[in-house]
Amino acid sequence: MSAASSTPAPVASSPLGGPGAPFDVAPWAGGPDPLPLVVHARGERSVEGLVAWIRAHHGALRSELARSGALLLRGFEVGDAPAFERVARAIDPDLGNEYLGTSPRNALTSHVFTASELPPFYPIPQHCEMSFTARPPRRLFFACLVEPAAGSGETPLCDFRKVLRDVDPAVRRRFEERGIRIVRNYGPPGARSALNPFQLKGWDETFGTTERAVVEATCAREGFEPTFAADGGLRLVSSQPVSRRHPETGEEAWHNHVTTFHASAPSEEYRHIWRLRPTLRHLALWQVSRALAAVQRRTKASDSLAMHCTHRDGGEIADADVAHVLDVIWRHLVIVPWRRGDVVAIDNYAVSHGRLPYAGPRRIAVCWA
Repeated sequence: MSAASSTPAPVASSPLGGPGAPFDVAPWAGGPDPLPLVVHARGERSVEGLVAWIRAHHGALRSELARSGALLLRGFEVGDAPAFERVARAIDPDLGNEYLGTSPRNALTSHVFTASELPPFYPIPQHCEMSFTARPPRRLFFACLVEPAAGSGETPLCDFRKVLRDVDPAVRRRFEERGIRIVRNYGPPGARSALNPFQLKGWDETFGTTERAVVEATCAREGFEPTFAADGGLRLVSSQPVSRRHPETGEEAWHNHVTTFHASAPSEEYRHIWRLRPTLRHLALWQVSRALAAVQRRTKASDSLAMHCTHRDGGEIADADVAHVLDVIWRHLVIVPWRRGDVVAIDNYAVSHGRLPYAGPRRIAVCWA
């Protein structure tokens, strides 16, 4: 049923491919949408050859990325973080390294990081990277340095332009009229969320400093309202609209973190994962996550949860609305199995990403521009 269960051959064509081209180029055919566009090595596998080809076709490649929303570069010798950074910089040289999100990450180079250090059983629902900031990244890049076991640990993609189109009009209207308010409670300096699923990492890791004045300046730039707690933690409150227009194409897409930050989202995500892969482990994780979320919401005020979303006026977003949006997302979800050396480039204003649970070795690197 899923693209994760097989590896179908790419089909159709692209202006970047054709007779005489060094690589095969065609849309992925294993999901509900023709996403991502696959660039597959024929004979030339070196990073040098790939980078040279990207530079020679830079304009067409960037146009294809904006049109399709994501590219998969497969079959190349991208074996470490420096090689990955070279490929990413060939597509967009303006890489950034300020990460204001919630996942714990480790640096591999000055601009390449591990994708997430959250426990492997924990799913990451679909989102556009740092959508809650004033200027989210334009493009996001992932690379597979250690391939996970088959049928696990994928980084699914979803065309959020189509999600915005397919959300029920009444649900969309509620989100558009009432907006989204995000609350994040970061731990004190030194905290690591990987050790406690109800505790975000320390705010010093997020902001790269323990100087409160520096944190407050960054918050003012990004539109966050900071409140330092008595225990040394930090609460950030911010608001965002439900959608955003692409700065180049003008297309509008669902572009927010409600299905990541809302307290009901993890158990809803596990529900879909269990339906995708109905194992006893996934069933147990779904039920445990439901129970833990219920306890947290009964024993803590909404604004004291590690992460949560309300409407701008402080009113709770209905769990049913969050579940509906996740249903739409999963209808458009494209799950491509990782292979070692894969590089995925994502238009962050059009296409989302997430992570499915896994067991055993897995190493995915990330950078952004």
